[in-house]
Amino acid sequence: QVQLVESGGGLVQAGGSLRLSCAASGRTFSTYAMGWFRQAPGKEREFVAAISWSGGSKYYSDSVKGRFTMSRNNAENTVYLQMNSLKLEDTAVYYCAAREYGDSSFAGDYAYWGQGTQVTVSS
Repeated sequence: QVQLVESGGGLVQAGGSLRLSCAASGRTFSTYAMGWFRQAPGKEREFVAAISWSGGSKYYSDSVKGRFTMSRNNAENTVYLQMNSLKLEDTAVYYCAAREYGDSSFAGDYAYWGQGTQVTVSS
């Protein structure tokens, strides 16, 4: 089992930056692929980024590619999402998620989820 706790959300002006963190419990964290998803009011949860267990493979949604960077530190059981050049449309609750085996962009593939952290981008 893996328990996930996100942090780092907040209010930021458009064009600004935030770094989200997701702390995981469990001795086998390094064997899990991790993902970031987000959900805006009235919208479905959408994929943001994913990273393999080793960190060697990463991929991003087209909407954040070039602006967001996902990374992980297996020694500290933490994954990060560095968000730069934030836009109004990035406003959402951001969730991290974990799954065994390979990384995936499908929310249904992830067995473990955090509670989410709110990111609000203002003009």
